Amino acid sequence: MPGLTFLGAAGGVSGSRHLVDAAGGRVLIDCGLFQGEKNLRDKNWDRFPVRPDSINAVVLTHGHIDHSGYLPRLAREGFAGPIYTSPATADLLGLLLYDSAKCQAEDALYANRKGFSKHSPALPLYEEQDVDRVLRLVRPHARESWFSPAGGIRCQFHEAGHMLGSSFIEMEAAREQGGSPVRIVFSGDVGRFDAPLYKDPISPPNCDYLVCESTYGDRDHTPSRPLDELEKVTNEAIRRGGMMLVASFAIGRCQQLVYLLRTLMAAGRVPETPIWVDSPMAVGAMEVFRKHRNEHDYSEAKMQGVAESLASPFVRMAKTAEESKAINGHHGAGIVIASSGMMNGGRILHHLARRLPDPKTTVLVAGYQAKGTRGRSLIEGAEFLRIHGRDVPVRAVVRKVDALSGHADRHELDRWLGSMAAPRRTFLVHGEPPAAAALAEFIRSRRGWNVHVPALGEHAELD
Repeated sequence: MPGLTFLGAAGGVSGSRHLVDAAGGRVLIDCGLFQGEKNLRDKNWDRFPVRPDSINAVVLTHGHIDHSGYLPRLAREGFAGPIYTSPATADLLGLLLYDSAKCQAEDALYANRKGFSKHSPALPLYEEQDVDRVLRLVRPHARESWFSPAGGIRCQFHEAGHMLGSSFIEMEAAREQGGSPVRIVFSGDVGRFDAPLYKDPISPPNCDYLVCESTYGDRDHTPSRPLDELEKVTNEAIRRGGMMLVASFAIGRCQQLVYLLRTLMAAGRVPETPIWVDSPMAVGAMEVFRKHRNEHDYSEAKMQGVAESLASPFVRMAKTAEESKAINGHHGAGIVIASSGMMNGGRILHHLARRLPDPKTTVLVAGYQAKGTRGRSLIEGAEFLRIHGRDVPVRAVVRKVDALSGHADRHELDRWLGSMAAPRRTFLVHGEPPAAAALAEFIRSRRGWNVHVPALGEHAELD
């Protein structure tokens, strides 16, 4: 009978990796990096639990690094099969993975120069040539169309509404004894309804087994308008006279933030203020957004507005390390948008190290912050933040805007499930233990389903 092994995002949010074994094939659903606490990050250096060359294919729900960022390492260790994903994700994957490789190389170089790494020398998990190897394996496949990634397994993608190209996966896995296949749905990350950028997620079909995310399984988002929340926080930051630092995913969230900020400035609701986009990916991502206009709710006119926002004299693109460092010379009010979104790497760390001790600084948190990340520490009131081997005092003001979140809350997940008949079993993943446990109880009480929260490494037989 088919089997399912939870190799990541079990007992936590990051490192999504779900291994399906069926009669005739082995497929990995997502291949993400572990992020957050050190004990999690160290798992990226562990030997992969199965031989990479035994995996027939990878099927990818979307491009975020906690779902795709281990692919170059997997390829370095011997995986050479096809990687199936949506066309938009295929186009974004190069931007995301090259950026990940570059960030790791920069972090390793900085660690060696400053001498704060426990390893000598500090090394990146993978390099750009490993990303080259991955991109040669990518096979774009349109949504709502079946494909067979391995013998005895077929899949199709459906709109998940989380980011450009994001999909949930409907799978049919053959049984060794024949008969009807086992039907499995993998949610990936489910987006929000009526969000300002992406299309609504569509409800999944009936299935035998459901693997569902639980990021916000213990809460409901406060109803609010993104522009109004952003206006309030930005005006407070400008009145304070210091920098507003925004840690942001470089794809989607960054472009959305620039557009919303420039909209507020053009309407006179926020004073004209310089904005630095400290991300080499931003321009390339805009081209992918234009190419896949059917993937999002922005009209061509609005896309042009985003492009014009990025081209505004008030918006400055820091593509090189030197341009990023030059931002340090700015005094007074300003806005810096930089990755990574959870402050666990990337250029945002250099800005935080410089600006956190200044009480005039504002740090805007605009997305989910996993346990153990610097972003989570900030919103929980940390007095110091460990950055590049030293403790940086936190005197900045920290603000959180939930209206920009890309993950469905528990009622939105219930809405996404729609009229689905009860699966034989529902597995909750991609959530911290309190969130997963709360969503399990919510689904049991609301729908009467058989719900289980798997442990990392747990195996389930799908009879």
